[in-house]
Amino acid sequence: MTDSDERERLKALEARISQVRAKHDPKPVAQDHHSMAQVGWRMVIELVTGLFLGAGIGYGLDWLFDTMPLFLVVFTILGFAAGVQTMLRSARELAVTTDQSTPPQAGDQKKD
Repeated sequence: MTDSDERERLKALEARISQVRAKHDPKPVAQDHHSMAQVGWRMVIELVTGLFLGAGIGYGLDWLFDTMPLFLVVFTILGFAAGVQTMLRSARELAVTTDQSTPPQAGDQKKD
């Protein structure tokens, strides 16, 4: 085999590899103008879900043990706290992804 044959084969192999990679690479996600509204609704749903789950568990325990207001109040507060914690975690994730995706502005330089 000559060097030119090997080069031709390598070029053909590189072309096939790049075709396969281009075929399997994920397409970039298009950002729509509703993305921040979706994040806001997600946070609201997480908060309300935690609140309702806590209230439901509390009501169920009160019904089971016949202690009507006690567990309802306690678990509603716990559900609200869990919803707030989940909502804050989502906000933290959003802040990290937003910080990584946006380039630094001219005034954002750190001073030593």
